[in-house]
Parts: sequence; structure tokens; C-alpha cells
Amino acid sequence: MNEQLAKKIQTLAKWMYESRYLVVFTGAGISTESGLPDFRGPDGVWTRQDKGLPPKPIRKPWDSVEPNNGHLAITELQKIGKLKFLISQNVDNLHLKSGIRDELLAELHGNITKLRCTQCQNTINKSAGQTICQCGGSLASSVVDFGQSLPEKDLMLSFEHSSKSDLFIAAGSSLVVTPAADMPKEALHAGAKLAIINQGETPFDRYAHLRFHESISEVLPKAVKKLKRLMGLYE
Repeated sequence: MNEQLAKKIQTLAKWMYESRYLVVFTGAGISTESGLPDFRGPDGVWTRQDKGLPPKPIRKPWDSVEPNNGHLAITELQKIGKLKFLISQNVDNLHLKSGIRDELLAELHGNITKLRCTQCQNTINKSAGQTICQCGGSLASSVVDFGQSLPEKDLMLSFEHSSKSDLFIAAGSSLVVTPAADMPKEALHAGAKLAIINQGETPFDRYAHLRFHESISEVLPKAVKKLKRLMGLYE
């Protein structure tokens, strides 16, 4: 690891240590190392589409994909009491699979393993085999398609936590799809420090207080390890 990267990781660890309200925001880029495609990366779904190429085939079934070190680093932040809230654009269920608690997570674009009630908006696992919600409403896929509104509760919680944050880490997102991408703006308005970890450019790069172009697993697990040392939690 070069010296400049090591210094930036140390800074991120220090900021996490000092933070009283850490919010993490993830996009498809956090799941690429689990074998899932991103959207706007060099070989992403939309990038390939723009070149007239079909999406790359997924190497294994969705339900057999496992969380990677990036997901696990965020779960570690939860375990040591540092994570206040996690906002995700992903539908792959990997954050919940990694051990993130339901109440700390907003899945803005839904989850492939869950159904949502069209009436009360509650979600239940597909594996439950239900077609009707307890409230009597019908259940449909929770995954948000183009043109559909984002789930109100998740959106409201995301805005609320972003506006309370003092450190906002955006990992693996091009930060162009709104209203999800409005969250860093909300955090900046609240006076939060903004750290971006993404291999492609984002519209927020010029506002970021710390910018990493490396992969998430190169940055976040190391920063969390350094944070634990600062907290006196030795491995």
C-alpha cells in the first residue's frame, strides 16, 4: 500500500473514531467482489448497454452470493457501536446476510428476498409463502422498478439519518440516481464530513472531504481495523 493511501485510511479511521453519528451509504459497487455486476462501472450493466453489449452473466445464483469484506466491515461498525444507520441502493440482500440489523437499514430500491404490502408497505420474506398481508393488502415484489416511487418509510428514514450525520461514507455508488443520491447532499447541508469510496467518478467528488478511487475492500476493512485500535479493541 502506498504512503498516500495509508495516510487517507488513517484519516478515515480517525474521523470514524471522532464521529458521533456515522451514516454509511452503499451502491452496487460494494457487491462486485461478491460476483454481482455494478451499473456504471467500466464493465457495469448500463456501461455495457451504452456500448450495445449484453449484461455479463452472473456467475452464480443470486441466493448463493455471499457478503464480501466490504459488507463485513460495515457489520463490524455495527458490532462496535459506531454505525448509526446504513442506506443502501442494493436489492441483493447481502447487508442483511452479513448481519446488519433490520432497524439500522434502509433499502431504498427494495430487496429480492422480500415482498412489500401494497397497502401498509410492510415487508415480509418471500420464503414465508404468503400472498396476502396481515392487514389484508396484497403482497408484491419489494424491488423498485424504473418509474416507481421509492418506499416511503425507507426514504424518510434515510433523509432523517443523513441530516443528523456528522460523517457520511458513500461506498460503491456513482451517486447519480435520485432521490437516493440526494442523501450526501443532505449530510453536507448538516455539516457532515463526506468520504467517498468509488472507482468511478461521482458528481460529489468536488465536495468530498476524503476521496478514495480504490476498491472498497482495499479501504474500509483496513480503516475499521485502525478504528478498533483507536478504540482499544485489539484483535
